[in-house]
Amino acid sequence: MQTAIVKWVGDEKFLATMPSGKAVQIDAGSAHEGGPGPMEMLLGALGACTSVDVILILEKKRLKLESLEVSVSGERATEPPQVWMKIEIAYRLSGTLEEKAVRDAIELSQNKYCSVAAMLGKTAKISYRYEIVPSAA
Repeated sequence: MQTAIVKWVGDEKFLATMPSGKAVQIDAGSAHEGGPGPMEMLLGALGACTSVDVILILEKKRLKLESLEVSVSGERATEPPQVWMKIEIAYRLSGTLEEKAVRDAIELSQNKYCSVAAMLGKTAKISYRYEIVPSAA
């Protein structure tokens, strides 16, 4: 079993030491001055999870990915516990890429590999779109 340790450091600020030993400051206050809030962390975790999948899948297909930016936007329920109800993921990629390979990589991530998407998908409708932009070179 993996364990995260969360210590209250004052006000609505916490220091979360993850199972890896890495620490992240979380600020549950409305201004989030000391770090991201817990629900924000979930959007970032989803973006990171799917990004890793897409990078690895495209790498296995021997395609040259030069850049990847993932924007994750969400809408929360109005009543407590205010879970994420709607999430949109926008992928922006560049490199020597084939559109079908990009689409397949994203679909594999969303439907099979990304554990964060699988978990958030229990309460949120997750949609995505992608754009392949010309390389900067």
